[in-house]
Amino acid sequence: MSENLRNIHSELIAELIADLKNKKPSEVTDSYWLFARREKGEYPRHTQNTGKWLVFVPLLQVDQVWEQIKQALENGRLGRSAKVSTARPNPNAFNPETKVICVYTYDWTDKEDVMNIREELRRLGVTSKIAYKTDEETRSGAYANRGNKQISKYYE
Repeated sequence: MSENLRNIHSELIAELIADLKNKKPSEVTDSYWLFARREKGEYPRHTQNTGKWLVFVPLLQVDQVWEQIKQALENGRLGRSAKVSTARPNPNAFNPETKVICVYTYDWTDKEDVMNIREELRRLGVTSKIAYKTDEETRSGAYANRGNKQISKYYE
């Protein structure tokens, strides 16, 4: 590949990434999720015990809350990654007027880390009680809208 072609390719990829980073969940209909990753500082890689805090927000507030959480994550104040449900109708959603932001931790058995991230979410304004669910529960198909009860490891 010529140097010129490589530069064009790199520029296109950078534009696509920038475009995705600036999308608002309430405006995206071609994908179920938008994602964000930590950009500063170190955090352990995901493990078999990965889990997430589930932050449910009204559709009218999802863009604002997502932006706050995304910025905190990118700046190293939360775990390794997060995702937010978009305007695309999702069969796993309990209520189409409520969206979920998942803030991941590397290991649900590391209670100190899990609670540190919960505390940071409080500082960001998420003060109502929220559930923490393991990825194992998600993979097994355990969802509240399917009648599963008490699937949360923590409720803080």
